[in-house]
Amino acid sequence: MTRAEWWRGAVIYQIYPRSFLDSNGDGIGDLPGITARLDYIAGLGVDAIWLCPFFTSPQADFGYDVADYTAVDPRFGTMADFDALLARAHALGLKVLIDQVWSHTSDRHPWFLESRSSRANERADWYVWADPALDGTPPNNWLSVFGGSGWSWEPRRRQYFLHHFLTSQPALNLHNPAVVEAVLAGGEFWLTRGVDGFRLDALDFLLHDRQLRSNPPAPVHAEIPAKLFGLQHHIHDMLQLEILDVLARIRELTDRYPGTVMLGEVSSQPDAFERVVRYTEGTDRLHMAYTLRPLRGGFDWPTVRRMLHDIADAGENGWACWSFSNHDVERAVSRWRPEGDDDDRAFARQLMALLLSLRGSVSLYQGEELGLPEAELAPGDLRDPFGIAYWPEFRGRDGSRTPIPWSAWRPHAGFTAGAAPWLPVPPAHQALAVSAQEADPNSLLHAFRRFLAWRRGAPALMHGSLRPLALPEPLVGFVREHDGSRILAVFNISGNPAVVELADLSIARLCVESGFVPEIIGRSAILPPHGALFAEMAPARERLAEATLAFA
Repeated sequence: MTRAEWWRGAVIYQIYPRSFLDSNGDGIGDLPGITARLDYIAGLGVDAIWLCPFFTSPQADFGYDVADYTAVDPRFGTMADFDALLARAHALGLKVLIDQVWSHTSDRHPWFLESRSSRANERADWYVWADPALDGTPPNNWLSVFGGSGWSWEPRRRQYFLHHFLTSQPALNLHNPAVVEAVLAGGEFWLTRGVDGFRLDALDFLLHDRQLRSNPPAPVHAEIPAKLFGLQHHIHDMLQLEILDVLARIRELTDRYPGTVMLGEVSSQPDAFERVVRYTEGTDRLHMAYTLRPLRGGFDWPTVRRMLHDIADAGENGWACWSFSNHDVERAVSRWRPEGDDDDRAFARQLMALLLSLRGSVSLYQGEELGLPEAELAPGDLRDPFGIAYWPEFRGRDGSRTPIPWSAWRPHAGFTAGAAPWLPVPPAHQALAVSAQEADPNSLLHAFRRFLAWRRGAPALMHGSLRPLALPEPLVGFVREHDGSRILAVFNISGNPAVVELADLSIARLCVESGFVPEIIGRSAILPPHGALFAEMAPARERLAEATLAFA
């Protein structure tokens, strides 16, 4: 692996700035707060951080409605604060990726203000505009992810504009080369400042069908869903093949800055993992991409098994970055916890081990190393416009965005010295605070550090191929192999003990340094509920006959 490919097998720690640490007592996390805790992040053993938007914004969608791509929002600090964060991160050996939101802007961005003013100005075609139908209704049936039509009327132009999310987030027209140049110029501003790359938001929404054809309906639902977006096949409002041309342009930019990378977010629309591969194969596309689609249906034996087959089927093509939690979804410990199983600690340890064992890179969401469950918030505490509009059918995204608990004994868990944080810290999170887990050698926090330290010294886990094994339910497993080194990983996807027959596996030694030490009885290993086994396998020249080592 060349130095420029530091990202292969890297672990990237995602930071949601509003909720990380408040340094000035206003209840909102900020850039100096992040800088103050970079030593903690580096101490986990990760390779990079990814910062969610800190740019100038009205905050209608908490930063994902950008009004200035090259300015720091005063809520988060100053450009000097960002430079200090960047310098400290680099001094600690951490790479820094920042969000780039190029599918849309805020409706307060100067580009949109000019574009909406008339049909005859320099930026008239910088957004997606369309005339109404003859009866005054929108030009087609496209829907917003957040509900209702994807079109809003603009009386100044006598036209509709497209918005995939909030009405205050008009979609950019990346079919226009001038728009592509403008967003790339914004990206270059940060590259010249020294960032190590970008996380690209909402990739599948970058381009739309030029003919504005309506989407076909999806299969009929048993009942009308709360989120109407699922009633269409989204083949025209998003998922356009021309995105590969845009990705090539972005890759040209990062290639001018050796060692910088792109991490793309792929939606959960069908064939998501195939798009991850398509968007990352070759040398003129993204470096890596992630999607939550493979485990969208839950964390059960058939689903996890299917995911492992998808990884194996992809072969050496492309490079995935695995993510189980982020700022847009319910935290994984709560989202996937089996019904009737209340052992969060064991389940969280298994999720950690599986996530960090898959082929590819990894994105950890802040608080995942603490095993934080989804926060249960009262309706009056909600801030997410999505959740406010859909309560109680959908509780929104606030439950995964609550402040990080730093101290078990300080008010607001040490997140702020002010009167109140922007979202409350639930009591269950206070008990899982960093201070409490630091004092407990058996905590999930220490388990993360041990596992990451072991993983860093295991080339098979960092860079190797993945071959799934044919194991009986509730076991799933695979072999990671790199340059003759082979590591076996087996997981018990259940809340009951399970037996692994070691006689079927050519094991050289158990990898107890992973932190997973199963009980051995004769030639069998007993995996506890949500347990795991890691072992080095005998080199090829020393293997016993592998007739019983069945690859799926």
